Amino acid sequence: MKLLLLVLTVTLLLAQVTPVMKCWSKLGRCRTTCKQSEVFYILCKTEFKCCVEPKNVHAKPELPNTDGSLSSSSAV
Repeated sequence: MKLLLLVLTVTLLLAQVTPVMKCWSKLGRCRTTCKQSEVFYILCKTEFKCCVEPKNVHAKPELPNTDGSLSSSSAV
């Protein structure tokens, strides 16, 4: 009987774990820090980062011009 009570208690405690918040079309996870193999481009609704595997990110972010010139890369 004591063993059954112990198993029931442990099961109830494990069921209280908070669910993982998904982001980026459910391909990313909201975390405070991303793993080394993950990147983040957006923030979640909370203060967490949306960590996504690079293979799931289809768009490459455009980096700002850091050479000091004011030239624009787009044609008008």
